[in-house]
Amino acid sequence: MRCRTSRRNGFYFAMKSEVINVSDTRKELKIEIEPDVVRAAYDRISDTVAKNANVPGFRRGHAPRSFIRKRFKEAIEGEVMQELLPNAINEAIGEHSLAVIGQPNLQPDKTEGLDKLGQEALKVQVDVEVFPEFKLGEYRGLEAERRVRPVKDEDVEEVLAGLRESSASLQPVEDRGAELGDTVTVNINGKFVETPEAEDINVEDVDIQLGGAGVQPEFTENLLGVKPDDEKAFTVNYPEDFSSKGLAGKRLDYTAKVTAVRLKELPELDDEWAQSMGEDLDSLDTLRGKIREDLAQRATGEATNTLRSELLQKLVDAHPFEVPQSLLEHQTNQNLQSVVRNMIDHGMDPRSQEFDWEKARDSMKDQAERDLRGSLLLDRIAEEEKIEVSDEEVNTEIKAYAQAMRQSEAQVRSALTKQGGERSIADRLRNRKALELLVENARVTDAEWIAPTETESDKTEE
Repeated sequence: MRCRTSRRNGFYFAMKSEVINVSDTRKELKIEIEPDVVRAAYDRISDTVAKNANVPGFRRGHAPRSFIRKRFKEAIEGEVMQELLPNAINEAIGEHSLAVIGQPNLQPDKTEGLDKLGQEALKVQVDVEVFPEFKLGEYRGLEAERRVRPVKDEDVEEVLAGLRESSASLQPVEDRGAELGDTVTVNINGKFVETPEAEDINVEDVDIQLGGAGVQPEFTENLLGVKPDDEKAFTVNYPEDFSSKGLAGKRLDYTAKVTAVRLKELPELDDEWAQSMGEDLDSLDTLRGKIREDLAQRATGEATNTLRSELLQKLVDAHPFEVPQSLLEHQTNQNLQSVVRNMIDHGMDPRSQEFDWEKARDSMKDQAERDLRGSLLLDRIAEEEKIEVSDEEVNTEIKAYAQAMRQSEAQVRSALTKQGGERSIADRLRNRKALELLVENARVTDAEWIAPTETESDKTEE
């Protein structure tokens, strides 16, 4: 057990401390505060309490110390602990050079000496969580392959077709009834069959593309052949997993009044249409070239991101150290919250019993552990390489964040100040630089692209 004497608040502070290694990230601190230090604090606090105590039978401030200690026993003990323990714990942490995470956890059932304050050493045990110590292995010269997805003619034509679809117009149909692919505009009244007391659905000018994705088959079947001013009555049985919770598993009787039938008309695939897509586009060939260039840039970016992930994963695999549980739980919860937000954004109910949250949490915990280990490794590399982040770089990142969130920089800074976020931005930028150093110093070879659904064995068989 290590001994340490220091001067705190004008008093000498003597104590002993010992570290017990529970795991790479959990330590037990056994601390003994010398009797004379405890006695000095005990006397001082007792006298302060006596001076301010209003005790029947005694003049204010004249009650005997022994009486005060009995009458205010718990309060005095609490103040003694509050005065001595923070200093003692901080001294012990510094003495043993522990990189502590969060607040130390005092074990009350392992505290000794409170019943004989000042006569014996005050002994306490504190549990602390620490950042793991690990030896940083080789991180320069890692081997990896870069696979860039080639841009094919059909990829270009697919984007071109999407642009053409977005430029399409709807033209009225007057000489025939509605056909598959037509857009029928209706005023709809819907009544719930099983729950007639439920409020009716009344919506005007609803556009329904017959046979379109997401359109219930009953709408397409019953609106085929209709013309403006026609009226149709039909029943729709919504599946249990329907995207709208209010309609899922319900049966509704609809009355639809047709107000228009229109046909999608695509623009001619020619130079004139291509010119309407941008000022710098003078022909259809130029547009195709621009699309190919954009796809190539995107493919290069995807390959670079994949390369980064592969190198970081290799680094993580080579350093199998334990991660702090509190950080792991926090990261897992962050991942879960992100999934919940994504589900809500896509109209899904995260409370659905069909979703196995326990299984999802286990999966996210594994990913969170890999992410944390990667972050700790990049942080160590940044230290090793003496990588720094300037205030200007942090300001640039905040400005970009503000633009992305459509907020003012002042609003972003205010939110970050409450969360201590500017420091986290600097840490993130520092780790990003460390990852770029990893990529720049890797031994990268270009390899043939393999589609995500195509395994290496499939490729060999071909």
